[in-house]
Amino acid sequence: MEIKICTGSSCHVKGSSIILDLLKAAIKEHGLEDKVQLSGTVCIGQCKSDGVNLEIDGTPVTGVTEKGFAEFFNEKVLKVLKA
Repeated sequence: MEIKICTGSSCHVKGSSIILDLLKAAIKEHGLEDKVQLSGTVCIGQCKSDGVNLEIDGTPVTGVTEKGFAEFFNEKVLKVLKA
């Protein structure tokens, strides 16, 4: 699985560095280092969302927040990798 985190100015202000840190920690906690590749990307054109935007295997995921991170990770990462 490839996850690209937007590092554009809008997502930076909305906490992309926090989401990146949370992703790194969750990936390590679940032993997924060999299954998930993290990288940054420039704006993916979803700047109006309330949180950070990213892409998972090319599919945009919008509005990821620190508060909603656990739900996002469970639904979009763990559930997919365990399917």
